[in-house]
Amino acid sequence: MGLAKCACIDTLYTELPWRERFSAAREDGFAAVEFWDWRVRDLEEIRREAEKAGIVISGFNGDADYSLVDPAQKELYLETLERSMEAAKKTGARSLTIHSNALGEGGVVIDSYENLSDTVKLCSMYDTLLACARMAERERITLHLEALNITTDHVGNFLTTTQMGAEICRLIGSPRLKLLYDVYHMQLNEGSLCDNIRKYSDQFGHVHVADAPGRHEPGSGEIFYPAVFRCLEACGYRGFVGYELFPVESTKKAVDAIMKYSRAEKSEKE
Repeated sequence: MGLAKCACIDTLYTELPWRERFSAAREDGFAAVEFWDWRVRDLEEIRREAEKAGIVISGFNGDADYSLVDPAQKELYLETLERSMEAAKKTGARSLTIHSNALGEGGVVIDSYENLSDTVKLCSMYDTLLACARMAERERITLHLEALNITTDHVGNFLTTTQMGAEICRLIGSPRLKLLYDVYHMQLNEGSLCDNIRKYSDQFGHVHVADAPGRHEPGSGEIFYPAVFRCLEACGYRGFVGYELFPVESTKKAVDAIMKYSRAEKSEKE
């Protein structure tokens, strides 16, 4: 059957005007698109262009300026998330991506909260996520909690492991709160990709793909993606695989590599 592919149009198709990226992704065989910050976009245009292209909007970021790990920011975080859910409904997006820490320009962690203990951060994240999950169930928007690498792109982020993210999702037990498993981030932080997929894939709601190092297309780095894809399918993962990567040369060459690895994964099963 193969894994359904989703294109991040903040990193792919950047050679094109924004409104043309939806149809370009659909023509290349992607079933869905995702992007980062809805606040800088025209929501009506997004819905219109997605519907015209016949492509699903998987989701976008639901938080920005506030953090799950700071108990003093709980109400502000929930207010921001509520606005993001309204934006999701306006565009027809199915999900929102959320993080432990507020992220600034280029994904830089705004505050690592060195004044707070890990105990406070973890308890605050759990407590706020409980409220987030209730809101998500009421609004019928799925939340994807993403762990990030702290070696290269997001120094100071609190949520760094598959285990912590998946176990929090399991404890809360909401069908509207799942883990976003980013293969690139987790290769940098912890490795053991297939072992962790086997242990925790029951909590995966979305998967991100990029090779490491470099955050480019599959085949450009050290990750053996055919094995990763086979493992995801064997574990019963049926969500989108989002290609959130920066092309080495061009979107066309990156998409060629994406499709090549998809065909290789399929042929090895046949």
